[in-house]
Amino acid sequence: MTIEEFRSLCSALAADAPPRIAGAATLDAWTDARNELVGRTAGRLTAIMSTLGTLPPESRREAGQLANAVKVEIERLLEARQLELAASAPAAPTLDRSMPARASWHGARHPVTLVIDEICAIFRELGFTIALGPEAEHEWYNFGALNFPDNHPAMDMHDTLYLGEGALLRTHTSPVQVRTMQAYPPPIRVLAPGNVYRRDFFDATHAPAFAQLEGLAIDEGIGFVDLKATLNEFARRFYGGTRRTRFGPSYFPFTEPSAQMDVEIDLGDGRGTRWVEILGCGMVHPAVLENAGLDSTKYTGWAFGMGPGRIAMSRHGLPDIRLLYDSDVRFLEQFAE
Repeated sequence: MTIEEFRSLCSALAADAPPRIAGAATLDAWTDARNELVGRTAGRLTAIMSTLGTLPPESRREAGQLANAVKVEIERLLEARQLELAASAPAAPTLDRSMPARASWHGARHPVTLVIDEICAIFRELGFTIALGPEAEHEWYNFGALNFPDNHPAMDMHDTLYLGEGALLRTHTSPVQVRTMQAYPPPIRVLAPGNVYRRDFFDATHAPAFAQLEGLAIDEGIGFVDLKATLNEFARRFYGGTRRTRFGPSYFPFTEPSAQMDVEIDLGDGRGTRWVEILGCGMVHPAVLENAGLDSTKYTGWAFGMGPGRIAMSRHGLPDIRLLYDSDVRFLEQFAE
């Protein structure tokens, strides 16, 4: 091939390229034009460049510069046309908002947790601190130190989950009271929240594992009137100042005298207000004080215990305690703050 023939091929390509590129009406047509003109495998410019080796050596420099100039111009035209086509292309489809979005769930604290936190906040303002203890407990702390007789039915296998060698899963948080009296000298005012375990059937009013919250006050010269005044103040703050309370006789091995506290509550079932037992209480039995290493002739004390789960049921009008153990997030969503 001569240099004149090479020039002629480049001139023809330079003349054909502008109308070919301008005639590309779509991006697909633009792609076809680019492949035809400057494609790496079958493009016209590639074919022209492949003939460089057939030119005389003294003409190759000129031929290379000429072919490169044609390539630069064609690529400039291609880029300009591509921008024009992109600007005129229809907008991409937007998000279809005609269908509702999938609802998202935002975490909420469990109603029993809310009750425990609220009760703890009330008693903190009354001078109580939080005390915790092990859930796997020794039989002496769970029963013996609390003045349970050896033949008490709560010590039978149908009520208690034994672990062997005197160990068991605590059936109440009362062992925390004994451990606190052993560790700290009076005056003592503690609140002991935590989980407890019993061999109960899982039904509308019972669960084999549940939360419990107990309180203990030990000092010189305190009596039942202090217990009643404190619990009345708790009920006033928790349920509202217009709620009525009453105390009735009861029995617990670790308190003497013992009582139960009722609060007049509207459960929202259309039956109006009625008395609901929310806790048991009483003066700490002298034997419990002695077992914990305190002088029962010098110190007196009182204690109370309640089930936050049952309180949550009464507050929210829940008919079945098993709802509190339901994993359905739709139930918990009702308590989101």
